[in-house]
Amino acid sequence: MPLETFLALIVYAFVTSVTPGPNNMMLMASGVNFGFKRTLPHMLGIALGFFVLLLSVGFGLGAVLLAVPAAQTALKIASVAYMVWLAWKVAMSRSIGEGTASAKPLTLLEAAAFQWVNPKAWAMALVAMGAYTNADHPVLSVVLVGVAFAVVNFPSVSVWAGFGVALRGYLADPRRLRVFNGLMGLALLLSIVPILF
Repeated sequence: MPLETFLALIVYAFVTSVTPGPNNMMLMASGVNFGFKRTLPHMLGIALGFFVLLLSVGFGLGAVLLAVPAAQTALKIASVAYMVWLAWKVAMSRSIGEGTASAKPLTLLEAAAFQWVNPKAWAMALVAMGAYTNADHPVLSVVLVGVAFAVVNFPSVSVWAGFGVALRGYLADPRRLRVFNGLMGLALLLSIVPILF
């Protein structure tokens, strides 16, 4: 892969990783509700899950998905259902740390699994593999795309958890936190709109 192409890939990986989307909205809400340290597994899960999704798309899953409309429809239905459920959970959070054993941030595996129903992750993976892989060196170029995202993704999404942590003091007021969590739940719901249309 020429250096200019690799640099363009790094820019694409950064811009798509750091801009708002379901992962980043959930990380900000988790940073507010659970703090940075307890949100680390969630951040690592996003990086790991997206890396695996990216390689899967690059090594053929993307072509299968594009060739089988029923698979696309099933993915959309699963994505919408899961994101509505997550939006409800975020919106209903009522206190920082919740103070209950049942309240917890997403685990590494839950966050990794979420990438498979995250519409933004699928769009990022399909575009990255379509635009930055090379038919003359398919395996190497797929791995390079995966590595580029692995290097850029974790620090990019960590910023959002940091934003949430920075808001913890302001949102210690239960009324403000309730409004914030409601807005984060709404933001997750709004991120579904592009899938539906």
